[in-house]
This record gives sequence, C-alpha cells and structure tokens, in this order.
Amino acid sequence: MSSDQSAVEAGAPNQKWTSDRPADSGFNTSQTDEAPVPSKGRRFGSMESDNATLVAEVDTHYAAQLKPSRVSGKWLTYMVTFVAGTGFTLFGYDQGVLSSLLTLPSFEAQFPQTANAFADSHRAALQSFMVAIYELGCMAGALSNLWVGDRLGRRHTISLGGIIMIIGAILQTAAVDYAMMLVARVITGVGNGLLTSTVPAYQSECAKPHRRGQLVLIEGSLITFGIMMSYWIDLGFYFTTGSISWRFPIAFQILLALIMIVFMYAFKLPESPRWLAAKGKYAESLAVLAALENTSVDDKKVIATFNGICDAIAAESQGGFGFKELLYNGPTQNLRRTLLGVVAQCFQQICGINLITYYLTSVLTDLGLGPEMSRIISGVNGTCYFLTSIGALFVIERIGRRPLMFWMAVAQAITMAVLAGLYDIAKQQNKAAQVISVLCLFLFNTWFSIGWLGITWLYPAEVTPLRIRAPANALSTASNWIFNFMVVMATAPMFANIGWGTYCLFAVVNGIIICPCVWFFFPETKKYSLEEIDVVFALGHRENKSPVWFSLRPEEIPPAGSREAEHILGKSGPAHPDMSEKAERGHRGMSRIIKEEKGKPTSQHNEFAAKKV
Repeated sequence: MSSDQSAVEAGAPNQKWTSDRPADSGFNTSQTDEAPVPSKGRRFGSMESDNATLVAEVDTHYAAQLKPSRVSGKWLTYMVTFVAGTGFTLFGYDQGVLSSLLTLPSFEAQFPQTANAFADSHRAALQSFMVAIYELGCMAGALSNLWVGDRLGRRHTISLGGIIMIIGAILQTAAVDYAMMLVARVITGVGNGLLTSTVPAYQSECAKPHRRGQLVLIEGSLITFGIMMSYWIDLGFYFTTGSISWRFPIAFQILLALIMIVFMYAFKLPESPRWLAAKGKYAESLAVLAALENTSVDDKKVIATFNGICDAIAAESQGGFGFKELLYNGPTQNLRRTLLGVVAQCFQQICGINLITYYLTSVLTDLGLGPEMSRIISGVNGTCYFLTSIGALFVIERIGRRPLMFWMAVAQAITMAVLAGLYDIAKQQNKAAQVISVLCLFLFNTWFSIGWLGITWLYPAEVTPLRIRAPANALSTASNWIFNFMVVMATAPMFANIGWGTYCLFAVVNGIIICPCVWFFFPETKKYSLEEIDVVFALGHRENKSPVWFSLRPEEIPPAGSREAEHILGKSGPAHPDMSEKAERGHRGMSRIIKEEKGKPTSQHNEFAAKKV
C-alpha cells in the first residue's frame, strides 16, 4: 500500500482516493499497481482525529518548478540578512543623527526653541518633543502593521516602510521651522515603525533555527553601525558652515532606504515561507524552504520543516483571526507570549540606553567637555558600541537569551549607579571624575549591545506563535516606541531638574525591575525551532508548570512534527509522508522532474525554474 493511501486511511477510514472525485479536481483516478496517487503530489500536515481535511494539499510538480529568488542557499540567506540589516542600519542612523545636531550653532539658529536645552526646563521640553515625536510616528507605524503586515506580506511591508521614510527624510531635510520638522519626523517615524515591526519576523521566518539568533543579532549590530555612522558624519559636517552642516546628515538616510528597496526587488527576494503557508500558498512555501536549503522540494529536511509549519498553522488556524485572540491564554498561551514580547521591548527602552543614543553630545557637554571634544568622543563611543555588539554574535547561541539579558542588566545597574555618584563631581571640572564618567558611558553601551540590543528584537519574533506573530510583533514594537518616547521626552527635563537623580533612576530600573522579571518569566529559546517553541508553551500549559522550566530542559521537548509534539499541540494523526521516498519509488510528482545524481536528488532552482513566486 502506498504511503499516500496509508495517510488517508489512517486519518479518515471512510474516505479513499476513488473515481467519485470530480473530473476537474486535479487528481489522477486511474489505477496503478499499488494505489491511486493524487497527481498534485503529497498532502502535508496532520489530520484531526474527527476530520479528514488535511492542512496542505501541495502540487509538488508545480512547487519544483518555482524559482522564488534569483539566488538560493547561503547566498539567499546572505541577501535576506543584507536587506534586513540595511533596514536596521537605517533605523540606527535615524536614531543617532540628531544627537550632535541639537547643539550645532546652525541648527540652533534654525530652531531657536531648542537651544541650550539642559539649562532651561521650557527649552528642554521643546527639544525633547522634537526628538521624541519621531517615536510617536514609529508607534503609529508599528500599530498599523496590525492590519497591513499580514495583508501585504513581509517584504512588501518592509518596502512600504522604506518609501515612507524617504518621504519623511526629504521633508526633514527641507524643514524651515519647528512645526515643519515635527511633521516630517512623524512621517519618518511611521515608515520606521512599519520597518522595525516587520524585519525581525521576516529574518526569523527565513533563518535556520541554529543560525536564527546570530542573524537577527547581526541586525542589532547594524543598528549600532548606523548610530556610529551618524556620529561621524555629524562630526565631519560640524566643520562646515551654513545649514548644510545639519541638512546633509539628515538627507543621507535616503541613500540607505533606496539600497534596501532596490536590493529587495533586484534579487527578487522571496516572501517568508511561513507567511506563504499561512495564506494557503503551500507550493510557494515549499519552494522557498527548498531554496533556503539549496536543495529539492522532496528533501527530508525541507519536508520536516514544512510539516512543522503545517502543524503550527493547523493548531492556530481554527476559525478567522480576531484581536481578542491576543488575550487567549489556553494551550497556545497567546497572552503570555504577547506580553513577553511587549515587556522585552519595554525593558530595552527603560534601561537608559536612549539617554546616550539621543543625547550623548549634550550629556558630554553637560559634564564640562567642549563641543569639539564631545563630538569626537561621541564618534569613538559609537564605534566601540558597534564593535562590542559584534561580540554578541559569538555568544548568543552558546550562552542563550536569558543569561545575557539578566547579567547585562546587572552590569547596567552598576554602571548607572557609578554615573550617579560622579555626576556633581564631574560638573566641577574634576578630570578624574570626567574620565571615569566617560568610561562608564562606554561600558553601558557595551553591556547593552551584548545583552539587550539585538536580543529584544529577536525574542518577540521567536516567542510568538505564527497565527498572531504579525499583530503581536506590532504590539511589541509599539511598546518599544511608546517607552522610547517616554524616556526621550523625559531625559532633557530630568537633567535640567534632578541632575544626578536621572542616572539613579535608571540604576533602580535595571536592578529592581528588569533583573527579577527576566529571571522568573522569560523562557529560553536558544536552538529551538519556531514550531518547537509552540510545544514548550503548550507543554507548560498541559503540565501546569512555567514554560521557563521546560525551556531549560530541551530533552523534555519533542521535535516539531513528531507524533508526541502533535499530541501536545492538541492534534493527532499519522506520521508525515516522506516525499524523497516517493521520488525514489517512481511515483508521480517529484520523480518526474527531479533527476538523480549518485542516488541524491539535484537542486531544481537553476535547471527547472520556469515560474516565479
């Protein structure tokens, strides 16, 4: 008996492949020496015990002919990472570019409302509002992704965000007064909100489990690369005269947005395979998975990944999606997982990093350093920030997410406490106190870049289930921006009114709030596939234990797509079909277009790709 017939009979004993199917149903009903085989190839996913409907019915012959991208294998991974990384470089550049411009004479002349802000509460509020209103735009963009993201798909949403950022950057560059700059920064923020709420999910859904953390952390490092670039460009144009000293640094971000959009479509990068499967485009999803692995669509590893995706979709797609599902806390633990992403992004912002990113030149000037030296130190600080963020790439999959977040928060608390203690002494022109304070600003960036910079963009994309991933990531990114706004808006007035208490507050937040929450509530996601993380939460719900406990015991977690995993997820059914076995046995489907070479199927992406996703 063929594996097709076995799969159908095991899940639906009263339904077989017979000639009573309509003639145009796409199935070959002629008899063979074994059993009728559907001409559309294999059917994937598990069958419900009381239902004969399978998750995916895939035309494998069609899937094998698809060419999702102009590149495949590691080059496809590199290009997805490059485009995603360019988006985050743009994000970082836009965050850091105003830092040195705020105290620039030509900028203060154009926007006198913001001049000498740290010495006056009113001007401090106006300057903070100019900087922080960008975050409100980002939050609006992230929230709009609740409706836009799943409709347009990952890559088109990224491109839309880039186009909106170009429009906003043009308006910022042309700004002639305070009001125009405010409007321009809101528009730029909307584009960046769309971008940053989509890029981590796109990267995570295209990455291999054992490389996912490193690839997303590369994006985090590129945020710091963008910040570093903005500091040095600001320094270079500090020595020019006229408005070009601030207009050109702002306009430069247009180039980054254009690079991101052009490369996305020039290489025809594919849509996320998980988004495609969720939209019922199973053949396209299978083709993208094969392209990412640089192999054929009947490869066992590709099929195992696809089966896991189908199981996750089946467990999550009962009925139409409603936003109230984000509040559901049953076996899928939607509420808990959404809150984890929201809180992770919140912690990234309230730890104190924006005090440095947005106001470093002003902070250094406040410590008694001259304008030129403040800008030079800002550039060096940005360079060290970027270099130390690279270190996280080498430890993320070794140490894990939880330990890095916890111990770096401890180090951040200590650093902020030292800055608080030295604040008044440094303002009295004590050179030793100034040197130690500058060193602490460098150290804080180091701890943050290793433990919080990239991980909090990776973690929400990992921890949320596929069905709610786009809206949950939009909420977590909105959390990032609303708390970013809160911190940026409050920083200048806090320095103007409470001085050293600013640093003291951030020390308390890191030590008393962030550390305990990470320790008790954040599960480890290291080296789990996205579908296995679903199993971790479902197992915790079934056993009435914290998912943190199970996440630290990988031996307790069955592989995604296995019988045990299906049972934990609330499904039952036969083992998944082996398409590579079908190809070897000469059935319809892959054997018709996959050529054998020394017993192994060859990759179809260059030889058989006549159609495009």
